[in-house]
Amino acid sequence: MIASLIKWSNLFLILLCCSNVVKANNTIPPELGDFIKLVQLADLGNSRPQIQYKKVSQGIWEVAVEWDNPAIVQQDDLQVKVTPAFRASFNWAPHLTPQPYNIIAQHVFRAPAIIFKDEKKSVALIPDLDIFKKTPAVDLYLDMDAVKNEMMIGMSNSAVSEHVLFVRTPGAKFSKGKIKLSFYLLTSANKNELQNPWRRPLSFMWQKWGEPLFKNGEPLHQRSLEPYAAQVYNWAFNSWRSAVWQEFELNGRKVGAPVFIVNVTQSPNYKGEVNEREFRSIWNQAWFNSLRSASGLYRYALRAKNDSLKKYALLTKELALQFPQTNGFFPSVIATEMEEVAIDGKEYNRSKGWKTKYFGNSNRNPYTWNPRESPYHVLDMSFTANQMLTWYAELEKDKRLLDYTKRYADALVSIQFADGFFPAWLSLKGFKPLQHLNQSPETAMSVTFLLKLYSVTGADKYKSSALRALDAVMQHNIKQGRWEDFETYWSCSRYGSGDLVGKKVTRNNMFKQNTLAMYYTAEALLNAYNITKNKKYLNLGQTVLDELLMYQATWQPPYMAIRTLGGFGVMNADGEWNDSRQSLFAPLIMQYGKILNNKVYVQRAIAALRASFTMLYTPLNPQTMKQWQARWPFFGEEDYGFLMENYGHDGVTNSSGLGIGEFTIYDWGNGAAAEAYNRIVDHYGMID
Repeated sequence: MIASLIKWSNLFLILLCCSNVVKANNTIPPELGDFIKLVQLADLGNSRPQIQYKKVSQGIWEVAVEWDNPAIVQQDDLQVKVTPAFRASFNWAPHLTPQPYNIIAQHVFRAPAIIFKDEKKSVALIPDLDIFKKTPAVDLYLDMDAVKNEMMIGMSNSAVSEHVLFVRTPGAKFSKGKIKLSFYLLTSANKNELQNPWRRPLSFMWQKWGEPLFKNGEPLHQRSLEPYAAQVYNWAFNSWRSAVWQEFELNGRKVGAPVFIVNVTQSPNYKGEVNEREFRSIWNQAWFNSLRSASGLYRYALRAKNDSLKKYALLTKELALQFPQTNGFFPSVIATEMEEVAIDGKEYNRSKGWKTKYFGNSNRNPYTWNPRESPYHVLDMSFTANQMLTWYAELEKDKRLLDYTKRYADALVSIQFADGFFPAWLSLKGFKPLQHLNQSPETAMSVTFLLKLYSVTGADKYKSSALRALDAVMQHNIKQGRWEDFETYWSCSRYGSGDLVGKKVTRNNMFKQNTLAMYYTAEALLNAYNITKNKKYLNLGQTVLDELLMYQATWQPPYMAIRTLGGFGVMNADGEWNDSRQSLFAPLIMQYGKILNNKVYVQRAIAALRASFTMLYTPLNPQTMKQWQARWPFFGEEDYGFLMENYGHDGVTNSSGLGIGEFTIYDWGNGAAAEAYNRIVDHYGMID
C-alpha cells in the first residue's frame, strides 16, 4: 500500500512541476523581495491563480492566493512554493518530510511554521489558520526542501505511512467557486531574532490565535482545576482502587504505588474478562515515575487534610527507597511475572502477583524489550534522584532520601566522560557505558539533579561536574538542534532507529527531535542560571524553551473533536495532541515566566496545565466525554477520572471516537497532571 502511495506521489509531483507552475516573482513587493526570491503558483484545472501581498506590519506580510474555479476539479495537489532570496543554513519545520512524497499534514498543525535563516536574514512561513473558519475544499499541508532551499504550502489528500509520517495521496476534489490559500511571511534581519528564530513566530501565533482563546477560558469548560484533581484521586484510590493500587511487603516494610498501566477491560463497568495490556509493574523512570506522582498526592493531602491519601503517598516514597542500590546505581522498575490464562478458548494476560516480584529497567531502549535484561538508564536514575531531592527539600526532611541521592551522585560523577557528557545506558554487570546516545541531551537531566544536590549540600564537586556537562550539551546538542533521547527512536515512533541516530534528515536539514530532550535542557539551563546568576544560561534557556513551545498548540482546529489549546506534541515524527508531557512542562514554563516577568509564558504554562486535564473522562469535559462514550460506551460514573495520555496518537481522528485510546498510565497521565497542578499551587497559589 505504502509503495503504491509513494509511486503515485512521485508521479503527481512530476506532473505538477512540468505542467502547471506559473512564476510570479515579478509581483513580489521590493521590500519583501530582499527576503523572497521567487513564488511559484500552480493552476487549478484551467483556473489561473491571482496573488495579493499585504503588509501587515514591519516584517509581516499576508499573502493570499485565489483561484476562481468554474466547476468541480479533481486535482491531486495544489501548491505554492516559496524560495528565499538567501541560501538558508538553518531550517526548521514541525514535522519531518524525508522524501518529496512526504508532507506535513494539517493533523500536526499545532503551531505550524516553516523557518529558514542564515547569518543575516530569516523567513518564516505560517499558514493563515483563519482559513479554517470556513472548511477548506481540501486539507492543507506544509513541506520544506532544505536542499532545494524551498518552502511549500498546499492542499492535498494525505495518509499516514510510518509511525508517524504523512504522504500525499491522490483523489483531491476542489469545489466550484473561489478557492483560497493564504499564509503569512515573517521576515527579519534583527540579530536577536536570528539567534532565537522561534520567538517571533511564537509571539505572532499566540497573539493572533492563542491568547484570545486563553482569555476565553480555553481549553477547559471548568476554570478551577481543584475538581479535576479531586476526581483523579477518587478514581485512583476509590472507584478503580482494586485495579490501580498495588500494595505488598519489601525488605520487611509495607510499600505501595499505583500500577504502571491499566486499560478499559479493568473498568468496574466492563462486563468481559480483564486483559492486562503490559506486564504488571511500578516504574520510577523519566516518563512514568511513581515518586513524582506521590509527591503531588502528598501536597494535595496536606492541603485537604486527608490522612488516608497521605498514607498512600508515604507508601510510594517507601517503595522508592527500597529499590536496591549497587555501587550507587539502582533499577527503575519493579514488576511481577505474567502468564497467559485461557478462558472460554481465549487467552488473557494476567499477573502472577507480587509474590513473584523482580527488579528491572525500562524496556524502552535500543537493546532489548525484556525489562529483566534491560540496562541501567542514567536518565531514569537522575530523574528519580531529583524527585527524591525535591521531596527532601520541599516536603519532608527524610534523611534517607538525601543519603540515597548522595550515593547515586558520587557514582554518577565517577562515570562522567572526558568530554563532559554522561553515558546514556550502563551494562547490568560492571556498569559499563553502552554505545547509544553518549552525547545526548539526556545528560541535562543529570545536570539538574547535580545542581539541586549542590544547593542542598554545598559540595562543589557536584556543581563543577554539572556545569561541565551542561557546557557539553550547549556546544554539541543546542548548536546542532540535536534533540535525541530514548523516546526519539525506541518507543512507538521507531522511524530512523536503524540508520538515522546521530544523523540529520538530508532533505530537511534536521535531526529527528523529541520535546523531552528540549525540556531537560531548558530546565538545566534555568537551574544553572539560578545557581550562578550568569545570564548566558537564562538567555540560552529561553531559546531552547521557545523551540519547545513550537510543539504547543496555539489554536483550536475545528477538525479536532477535543479542546487543544496549550497541549503538546511529542516529536517531529509522531501524531499526538495533548500529550501528557505538558504536565511536566507546565511548571518549567511558569518558572521562566516568573523569572523573566513574561506574561505570555505564564499564560502558556497555565494553558499547558489546563490541557493536562482535557482528556479526562468526566462531565467537567463534556466535549471529550462524548468521544470517550463513542469509543467505550460502557463507561460510567465509576470511570470519571480515567485519562488517556494523548489524542490522535496514530495520526488520524474524527468526531466519533477515533483518536481516543484504551489505557491510563497514572504516573504519566492523570496522576502526573494532578502532581503538576499541586506543585504549581504550592509555589504560586491557586490557578483558576
